[in-house]
Amino acid sequence: MTDQPRRPTSLAVLTSGGDAPGMNAAVRAAVRTAIHRDVPIHAIREGYQGLVEGGDYIQPFRSVDVGGILHLGGTVIGTARSDDFRTPEGRQRAAHNLLDRGIDSLVVIGGDGTLTGADTFRREWPDLLAALVADGRIEQAVADAHPTLFLVGLVGSIDNDMFGTDMTIGADTALHRITEAMDALHSTAASHQRSFVVEVMGRHCGYLALMSGLAAGANWTFIPERPADAATWEQEMAESLRAGREQGRRQNMVVVAEGAHDTDGNPITAKRVQQVLEERLGEDTRVTILGHVQRGGAPSAFDRNLGTLCGHAAVELLLQADPDDEPQLIGIRENRIVPSPLMSNVEQTRQVAGTIADGDYDRAMQLRGGSFTESWDAFHTIVRAEPREPAPNARKLRLAILHGGGPAPGMNAAVRAAVRLGIDAGHTMLGVKRGFEGLAAGEVEELGWMAITGWTARGGAELATSRIKPHQAPLGTIARQLHKHDIDGLLMIGGWAGYEVAHALHTGRDRSGLDLPIVCLPASINNDLPGSELSIGTDTALNSIITNLDKIKESAVSTHRCFVVETMGRECGYLALMSGLASGAERLYLPEEGISLADLATDVDWLRKGFAAGKRLGLVIRGEGADPIYTTSFIHSLFERESQGLFDVRESILGHIQQGGSPSPFDRIQATRLAQRCVDHLIEHAEDGGAGSAMSGLQGGRTTFTDLGDFTELRHETAERPKHQTWMDMRPIAHVMARPELR
Repeated sequence: MTDQPRRPTSLAVLTSGGDAPGMNAAVRAAVRTAIHRDVPIHAIREGYQGLVEGGDYIQPFRSVDVGGILHLGGTVIGTARSDDFRTPEGRQRAAHNLLDRGIDSLVVIGGDGTLTGADTFRREWPDLLAALVADGRIEQAVADAHPTLFLVGLVGSIDNDMFGTDMTIGADTALHRITEAMDALHSTAASHQRSFVVEVMGRHCGYLALMSGLAAGANWTFIPERPADAATWEQEMAESLRAGREQGRRQNMVVVAEGAHDTDGNPITAKRVQQVLEERLGEDTRVTILGHVQRGGAPSAFDRNLGTLCGHAAVELLLQADPDDEPQLIGIRENRIVPSPLMSNVEQTRQVAGTIADGDYDRAMQLRGGSFTESWDAFHTIVRAEPREPAPNARKLRLAILHGGGPAPGMNAAVRAAVRLGIDAGHTMLGVKRGFEGLAAGEVEELGWMAITGWTARGGAELATSRIKPHQAPLGTIARQLHKHDIDGLLMIGGWAGYEVAHALHTGRDRSGLDLPIVCLPASINNDLPGSELSIGTDTALNSIITNLDKIKESAVSTHRCFVVETMGRECGYLALMSGLASGAERLYLPEEGISLADLATDVDWLRKGFAAGKRLGLVIRGEGADPIYTTSFIHSLFERESQGLFDVRESILGHIQQGGSPSPFDRIQATRLAQRCVDHLIEHAEDGGAGSAMSGLQGGRTTFTDLGDFTELRHETAERPKHQTWMDMRPIAHVMARPELR
């Protein structure tokens, strides 16, 4: 890499291959980042075909041209198959069209075929230019000015099947579509005691099938990476589903990836599964093939922000690229946006299909990564109709689960996973009603295997919770109840108040004689807990916010109006920042930054100038803890008073809708993964006889455990949030994404 940014004449961005929700966010980010860096940028319409056609298919884009596209599915600049681009003549025309506009840097968004085509184009670039010079179509000076085609790739694919990134743009939205459909099917299946077979996309990748099965509480799933035994799968599936019926389960749900097959290579289709269930169980069985509905609709908050962050990083990387550098793929790894060699990732991606075809299924699972295998193992434990027989002479622990703090979507999914994984390991799982208040009152009961059936999709907290603080909690009484019920380990799933009481119990263990491991699992929409970069419930809250912001923006397009919207978050600005990034908000007020009178004066002036120049909509987001004086109502009144008749102002306090609703697939899956690790941690330390109290968390894309005694050290000195918040690194990107004329 060079030390100084390269100054290309112009950049271009294109989308190709299958469309994926979030592509528009990536296009928007690339355009606005280039403009922020004072570099012209073009959008190439209709993918590689537009590159070959040239003319109006290649258009210079301004910031305003990508306004209002964040919430749109698909790709507004289009995509198309191009047989012409597969030929040397077609690529020569494409090179000529780029040189006509001084373009020698491309951001290409698509799947492995799209990215392979881009790399072929890049490698042939010198020869293509030489041919154009020889034909007299360009001057040698033009070729000399653009000797290298610089390339950065982004992965737009709902299958989540590409190396170099933990998530592809579009996969999270596809999971939303599938999970929503399966949740709806569950209710009708339970009403009629029917079985449903759901086919999802995934020719060579079982990600959507496995994760939707985990998120929606399916009872069986088929994926390409782990083919079912050709001789036994029909009987095994039928017996498992029959056992569930005998245990009182009213519905059966089977998920089939479109590329599923058995160990002999025979396809396992949804129709075949339906026939097996009808023949072996005698049940009314229906098939639902979701098809392209999985691709469509508004992108999720995650895909909007992933597309934005990747598009921004792609342009920044192109501005520093050296002719000797390999082309890079921008992806998210361990919760960080990182580049990695493009073609190495494409080649490894294609290896998976090859290993499956060769029958090396263990290798295929390894190539998908450790979390994929863990999810497969967890799924096949959780969906059992009854637990396995415990090992003889094994110690049977008594592990309790409770909530603390406000309710957060995903809490119930965590409880369900913890209960079944704990029972399957041979232990007794206890549920505590009403959090630490209920524990002090002795509201403890055993949770059986089927007691938590159907909890995955439920919002709120079925065990109930409380916001009791340490100074209110009768710690001595709580300790006595833990002894009374012979509890060997405690799992607290909750937020700030729960962490504080758990920490107080931990630090007071010498006085109370309480020597048992306590593990805190972060569940709070505020994302304000030490020891974790993400909390369960945050993703659901973000999606709730952007759904409502999309509606608010639509209501204002025919008027001249500014909305001031307040999000929850208490003293943490995560929801405000991330919802602002995902919705295209132009101003953000965060608790971490505060609000000054000078800020408000600047913003009033910005609003007046913008609306005077033809602006129709303004969107300002204020985190609820941004300032105790400059409230949302104050800002609304100030803006309206100073608008000089150019615009009107509305305020919207979204309130507790952010805490409610069915949890998102992300929250369900992460709750399950964290619960699995927390139960393992509790069992390990309870069996060893040590305390081992810890805060679990998602850090750098991995599950980590931090000593619960470090809670005070890791928290902010005066506010209910961590000292270090990695997500604040995205604050400058939100500034870049605001339209330049509005800055």
